[in-house]
Amino acid sequence: MLATSLLLTGPQALSAQVMQTFGKLFDFEHVTVYVLAAFLIGFFVLLFYNFVYHYREQDAKTQGLSQYARLSLVLQTSSLRLCFYNVRRRHYIFLNENGEYSKEYNPVEFAELFDRDDFEQLRKLVFDICEERIRTASVRVRGVLKEDDTRDVFDISVSVARRRNRMEIEDLLCIMHDVTDDVRRRETVKRLLLRYHTVFNSPLLDMVFYDKYGVLNDINERACSEFGYKNREELLNGDFLLQDNPFYSGEDFHQLENTRSSSRTNFAKLRNPTSRVNRYALPGVQYYESTFNPIRNENGELEGVYMAGRNVTEMVESFHRQQEGFKKLRQITKDIKTYIDNVNYALQVSDVRLANYNPSTHTMEVSSNINETQMHLSQLRCIRLGTPRFRRAISSALNRMDHRTELPLEVLFETEIRDKQHRPVWLLFNMVPMKDEQGRVERYFGMCRNMTQMVETEHRLAIETKKAQETELLKQAFLTNMSYEIRTPLNTVVGFAELFESEHDVADEPLFVEEIRRNSNSLLSLVNDILFLSRLDANMIEYKKEETDFAMLFESWCQLGLVNVSPEVRVQVENPFERLLVNIDTEHVGKVIQRVCSTAVNFTQKGSIHVKAEYRKGHLSVVVEDTGRGIDKETLPHVFERFVRDQREELCGTGLDLPIAQTLVEQMGGSIELQSEVGKGTTVWVVIPCEASVIERRRELIE
Repeated sequence: MLATSLLLTGPQALSAQVMQTFGKLFDFEHVTVYVLAAFLIGFFVLLFYNFVYHYREQDAKTQGLSQYARLSLVLQTSSLRLCFYNVRRRHYIFLNENGEYSKEYNPVEFAELFDRDDFEQLRKLVFDICEERIRTASVRVRGVLKEDDTRDVFDISVSVARRRNRMEIEDLLCIMHDVTDDVRRRETVKRLLLRYHTVFNSPLLDMVFYDKYGVLNDINERACSEFGYKNREELLNGDFLLQDNPFYSGEDFHQLENTRSSSRTNFAKLRNPTSRVNRYALPGVQYYESTFNPIRNENGELEGVYMAGRNVTEMVESFHRQQEGFKKLRQITKDIKTYIDNVNYALQVSDVRLANYNPSTHTMEVSSNINETQMHLSQLRCIRLGTPRFRRAISSALNRMDHRTELPLEVLFETEIRDKQHRPVWLLFNMVPMKDEQGRVERYFGMCRNMTQMVETEHRLAIETKKAQETELLKQAFLTNMSYEIRTPLNTVVGFAELFESEHDVADEPLFVEEIRRNSNSLLSLVNDILFLSRLDANMIEYKKEETDFAMLFESWCQLGLVNVSPEVRVQVENPFERLLVNIDTEHVGKVIQRVCSTAVNFTQKGSIHVKAEYRKGHLSVVVEDTGRGIDKETLPHVFERFVRDQREELCGTGLDLPIAQTLVEQMGGSIELQSEVGKGTTVWVVIPCEASVIERRRELIE
């Protein structure tokens, strides 16, 4: 229509008509609609293309997972591992069990997984494939040494995996097959075979193998020699049975188990025509021990029997000879042991030791019995064994033995050793020379006896003899002193009594009476002291401890001892206790204090007497100090002896006060000591052990 109308009109009309038509077509509204339609069509085309691409991608992933699963199954069942070698990066990439990339190694890290020499072969092979000298190759490599000194072994096959643009090689595929178990299994089999041949052909045992029918299948050279066969091939011809050997003929072949047996065969009496061992010509009785090792298959059926054995005839006969010898030896040993036991018992009962001196080594051996040596003593130790006063005699005896004198020696000396009673041990050595075959003195043998008891007995006997002599002298001196001390006051009493019968002045009678009274009291006191001292010597005094208030009685005891004190003497009694309950013998403790105070009065004519008491740590002590004339040094060591006089031959009191006090104190478990100096006075300490239950000191002393 448009074309027809254009043709019917003129050129001007035609151009105007065309312009009108294009204006209608390309106005704004139509353009917007056309653009929107084109956009929608493009969007739907892109959405469809994306859906198709996603579908294909999912399908590709599914197929890849399926292939990876199949690859993982193949790897797991075939003990294979896959590794890719990237030619450009020169890195090795392993796949895990699921067929996925797991770990990447550079050449240095990859080389640390294998033995260095084997890795060099693998590396050369990879380079040859990369340079396309070869297309594929395989190599066996060993892993690094483990802590248990073992290595893994791999068979690695290398081939081209992928090329870039179908020309340049991009990746290589390495298939690693773990053949460690196979290699170890082959090595084990090889070792077992080597061990089998080594053991079977061992020259130490007879080795024989019978098959499941009991036919000899193999035998080593030692067994052939033992059975008397020189030709081994003749035995292996297939007709030698287990029952043909008399050493095994008694065994049930099909019931054999791993067992060990011994047999005894008398070939002199063997008359079995079927036994092929008759040709062995083995002499007499033969002893044979063997071990049976049957081999069975999985069903328990017998496949064969290995037998290892040896002829022990010589060993058995030697054992029998040894048994006979042992029997005789035991009897001889028993007799010798009985003899040795008797000798040892005699040495033990008599307390005697055996001594042996070797001049070559200069050593002395001392033993308590025949079986063992108790001591090894050098010459220096022998000399130092004795006390200093006997070392010269010991040295002289050793010197004589070193010069190999042929005369016997006898030495008795005191040692530095102490026995259980802490006594010095005395030893007596009696040594006699022992000569060799040429008659020369080789050594000295003798006995060492413990003479301690005998020496002590002799010593005690000497002491008792001396004591008896001293006692006799003391008795005579005591009787002499006692007769003198008694006779002096008694003569005085008799003399003044006779003055009353003679002519005298009546004014002198009071003096006569006073002298008679004083000497009579002195005589009575002396007699009482003598009687009391005799009871002390005879241990007839009984001590009875009782709880006593010492503080209350102390001052009265002191006053009784100080009753005859001179007016020119100042007396001080120090009692620090208000109350002191102690467990003592009241009577005898009082006598001790009285006599010590009385002795101080006799030695002190002017000056002072100080008496004090104290109790510390279970001991009651009394100290008496005076400033009298004192005791000279010569008399001081004898003040506790009876009837002692000083250098001026003056006797203080009866002469028995201090001896009686010392005896009483010692029998009560205490001690008494005296210290004196002429012109300065005397101090006496008396200590008596006792237990105090109450101790109360005076308050003024405490304050």
